[in-house]
Amino acid sequence: MEYDSTLVPPCGLYCGVCAIRVATISDSDKFRERLAPIYGVKPEDLHCEGCMAPIEKVWMYCQACPIKSCTGDRGYKGCHQCDDFPCKLIEDFPIPVGKKVIMRAIPRWREVGTEAWVAEEEERYKCPECGAPLFRGAKRCHACKEPVDVD
Repeated sequence: MEYDSTLVPPCGLYCGVCAIRVATISDSDKFRERLAPIYGVKPEDLHCEGCMAPIEKVWMYCQACPIKSCTGDRGYKGCHQCDDFPCKLIEDFPIPVGKKVIMRAIPRWREVGTEAWVAEEEERYKCPECGAPLFRGAKRCHACKEPVDVD
Protein backbone atom coordinates (compact mmCIF):
# COMPACT_ATOMS: atom_id res chain seq x y z
CA MET A 1 0.00 0.00 0.00
CA GLU A 2 1.24 3.45 -0.84
CA TYR A 3 0.45 6.18 1.64
CA ASP A 4 0.63 9.96 1.66
CA SER A 5 3.46 10.91 4.02
CA THR A 6 1.96 14.38 4.58
CA LEU A 7 -0.84 12.62 6.49
CA VAL A 8 1.51 10.80 8.90
CA PRO A 9 2.03 13.07 11.91
CA PRO A 10 4.67 12.40 14.57
CA CYS A 11 2.06 12.15 17.34
CA GLY A 12 0.08 9.25 15.86
CA LEU A 13 -3.14 11.20 15.25
CA TYR A 14 -3.37 10.07 11.63
CA CYS A 15 -4.36 13.08 9.50
CA GLY A 16 -6.29 11.02 6.97
CA VAL A 17 -9.14 10.72 9.48
CA CYS A 18 -8.91 14.19 11.06
CA ALA A 19 -12.17 16.13 10.95
CA ILE A 20 -10.36 19.28 9.81
CA ARG A 21 -8.72 17.42 6.95
CA VAL A 22 -12.07 15.84 6.03
CA ALA A 23 -13.67 19.31 6.01
CA THR A 24 -10.83 20.53 3.78
CA ILE A 25 -11.04 17.78 1.18
CA SER A 26 -14.85 17.71 1.18
CA ASP A 27 -14.94 21.52 0.98
CA SER A 28 -18.13 21.43 3.04
CA ASP A 29 -19.15 24.77 4.50
CA LYS A 30 -21.83 23.00 6.54
CA PHE A 31 -19.25 20.66 8.11
CA ARG A 32 -16.89 23.57 8.82
CA GLU A 33 -19.74 25.46 10.51
CA ARG A 34 -20.41 22.46 12.76
CA LEU A 35 -16.71 22.02 13.62
CA ALA A 36 -15.77 25.67 14.20
CA PRO A 37 -17.32 26.00 17.69
CA ILE A 38 -15.67 22.76 18.81
CA TYR A 39 -12.24 24.21 17.99
CA GLY A 40 -13.10 27.79 18.93
CA VAL A 41 -12.34 29.20 15.49
CA LYS A 42 -14.18 30.67 12.51
CA PRO A 43 -15.30 28.17 9.85
CA GLU A 44 -12.94 29.72 7.29
CA ASP A 45 -9.98 28.93 9.60
CA LEU A 46 -10.61 25.18 9.29
CA HIS A 47 -8.19 24.15 6.57
CA CYS A 48 -5.41 21.57 6.62
CA GLU A 49 -3.69 19.39 4.05
CA GLY A 50 -1.95 17.19 6.62
CA CYS A 51 0.48 17.72 9.45
CA MET A 52 3.56 17.15 7.33
CA ALA A 53 2.43 19.34 4.40
CA PRO A 54 4.22 22.65 3.85
CA ILE A 55 3.67 24.79 6.95
CA GLU A 56 1.30 27.25 5.28
CA LYS A 57 -1.05 24.34 4.43
CA VAL A 58 -1.11 22.98 8.00
CA TRP A 59 -3.89 23.90 10.43
CA MET A 60 -2.86 26.74 12.76
CA TYR A 61 -2.73 24.66 15.95
CA CYS A 62 -0.68 21.91 14.33
CA GLN A 63 1.80 24.44 12.92
CA ALA A 64 3.06 25.11 16.46
CA CYS A 65 2.77 21.55 17.79
CA PRO A 66 5.35 20.85 20.53
CA ILE A 67 5.28 17.11 19.71
CA LYS A 68 6.16 17.84 16.08
CA SER A 69 8.97 20.15 17.24
CA CYS A 70 10.29 17.56 19.70
CA THR A 71 10.42 14.69 17.21
CA GLY A 72 11.98 16.97 14.59
CA ASP A 73 14.65 18.16 17.02
CA ARG A 74 15.48 14.53 17.84
CA GLY A 75 15.57 13.49 14.18
CA TYR A 76 12.57 11.17 14.52
CA LYS A 77 9.66 10.76 12.14
CA GLY A 78 7.40 10.11 15.10
CA CYS A 79 6.95 9.26 18.76
CA HIS A 80 7.01 5.59 17.79
CA GLN A 81 10.81 5.93 17.46
CA CYS A 82 11.32 7.50 20.87
CA ASP A 83 12.30 5.53 23.98
CA ASP A 84 10.80 8.29 26.16
CA PHE A 85 7.22 7.60 24.99
CA PRO A 86 4.93 8.46 26.68
CA CYS A 87 6.58 11.69 27.75
CA LYS A 88 5.24 14.80 29.44
CA LEU A 89 4.08 16.21 26.09
CA ILE A 90 1.84 13.17 25.64
CA GLU A 91 0.76 13.00 29.28
CA ASP A 92 -0.26 16.69 29.13
CA PHE A 93 -1.95 16.47 25.71
CA PRO A 94 -4.89 18.89 25.99
CA ILE A 95 -7.56 16.90 24.12
CA PRO A 96 -8.63 13.75 25.99
CA VAL A 97 -9.78 11.80 22.92
CA GLY A 98 -6.54 12.76 21.16
CA LYS A 99 -4.46 11.49 24.08
CA LYS A 100 -6.46 8.25 24.09
CA VAL A 101 -5.79 7.77 20.38
CA ILE A 102 -2.08 8.60 20.75
CA MET A 103 -1.72 6.06 23.56
CA ARG A 104 -3.34 3.41 21.32
CA ALA A 105 -1.69 4.39 18.05
CA ILE A 106 1.98 4.85 18.94
CA PRO A 107 2.57 1.35 20.37
CA ARG A 108 0.78 -0.16 17.37
CA TRP A 109 2.78 1.98 14.92
CA ARG A 110 5.96 0.86 16.67
CA GLU A 111 4.88 -2.77 16.39
CA VAL A 112 3.77 -2.94 12.73
CA GLY A 113 5.61 -0.11 10.97
CA THR A 114 4.29 2.90 9.11
CA GLU A 115 2.74 1.29 6.06
CA ALA A 116 0.72 -1.29 8.00
CA TRP A 117 -0.22 1.25 10.68
CA VAL A 118 -1.59 3.70 8.07
CA ALA A 119 -3.59 0.87 6.47
CA GLU A 120 -5.00 -0.10 9.88
CA GLU A 121 -5.96 3.51 10.68
CA GLU A 122 -7.71 3.85 7.31
CA GLU A 123 -9.65 0.64 7.96
CA ARG A 124 -10.44 1.50 11.59
CA TYR A 125 -12.23 4.69 10.54
CA LYS A 126 -14.82 3.11 8.27
CA CYS A 127 -18.43 2.59 9.26
CA PRO A 128 -18.91 -1.04 10.29
CA GLU A 129 -22.43 -0.96 8.81
CA CYS A 130 -21.95 0.63 5.39
CA GLY A 131 -18.18 1.11 4.95
CA ALA A 132 -18.36 4.91 4.57
CA PRO A 133 -15.25 6.77 5.71
CA LEU A 134 -15.43 8.31 9.18
CA PHE A 135 -13.43 10.99 10.92
CA ARG A 136 -11.81 10.68 14.33
CA GLY A 137 -14.37 11.56 16.97
CA ALA A 138 -17.43 10.76 14.83
CA LYS A 139 -20.36 9.47 16.85
CA ARG A 140 -22.63 8.64 13.91
CA CYS A 141 -21.97 7.65 10.30
CA HIS A 142 -22.80 10.51 7.94
CA ALA A 143 -23.97 8.06 5.27
CA CYS A 144 -26.16 5.50 7.05
CA LYS A 145 -26.67 7.42 10.34
CA GLU A 146 -25.72 4.40 12.47
CA PRO A 147 -23.92 5.13 15.77
CA VAL A 148 -20.17 4.45 15.66
CA ASP A 149 -17.36 4.22 18.22
CA VAL A 150 -13.99 4.32 16.51
CA ASP A 151 -11.48 6.16 18.70
